[in-house]
Amino acid sequence: MNPKFYTWGTYALLIFILVLAFFPIFWLVLLSLKTQVQAMTYPPLFIFKPAWQNFVRLFTDDSFFGFSLLNSVIVSLGSVGSSLLIGVPTSYALLHSKFRFKKILLSWNLTTRMVPGMVFIIPYFTAYQVIGLRDTYVGLILIYAIYNLPLVIWIMVPFFDQIPRELEEAARVDGATLFDAFFKIVLPVSTPGLITATILTFIFSWNEFVFAVILTRRNAITAPVAITKYIAYVGLEWGTMAAGGVCMLIPVVVISALIRKYMVKGLMAGAVKG
Repeated sequence: MNPKFYTWGTYALLIFILVLAFFPIFWLVLLSLKTQVQAMTYPPLFIFKPAWQNFVRLFTDDSFFGFSLLNSVIVSLGSVGSSLLIGVPTSYALLHSKFRFKKILLSWNLTTRMVPGMVFIIPYFTAYQVIGLRDTYVGLILIYAIYNLPLVIWIMVPFFDQIPRELEEAARVDGATLFDAFFKIVLPVSTPGLITATILTFIFSWNEFVFAVILTRRNAITAPVAITKYIAYVGLEWGTMAAGGVCMLIPVVVISALIRKYMVKGLMAGAVKG
């Protein structure tokens, strides 16, 4: 095959994939700047005067969306903190333990991510009604932490496995305790893994809809659920819903762009051994 043709073919394929990947985001942004009439126009309008009232309405219409956006921040940060606080030490302990069935335990731990969340909705709803955790921050944080823990463990185990044992042994010889070696040696070296685990767990908590729509009513309602408020009996308010989607998209895109190199290292951990 002609090398030049191969190169141009590769670029064309990459451009095609990028267009497919980014077109929904482009369409969402475009829709958020249209009026209801423009949104329903066929064929679709690509050149028009932007209408910012959709964003204005989101934060002035009884401030409901702004309140839910704050709830999403609280719940997401709480679940990320809880997941890392439990998952990171658990990963380290599992890797260094001599437990005979730790590989089986790691595989079993991942089953909570394999089973659809809808399977557990009724038990969670019933239990939360009894113990009073429905429509609370703690209730959502607890569930999200349970679903994020397997992800944190499976990201951090390969990172800890790549750290030479000699580093920890040298620290212990110099008088460091097990906790000193973990916090001063292991964690700083594992920064890319920690950042990757943080971003991925944050994205799950930030975007989660099923548990939030069933287990919240008003006080702890999150932004994904609040957007559904604009599904009216007379039709969908496309512009306002799209504006809400854009507002939810911005934090994730900005954070991911700032630390993308750490995410690549984290996702590639364990892929190359030697």
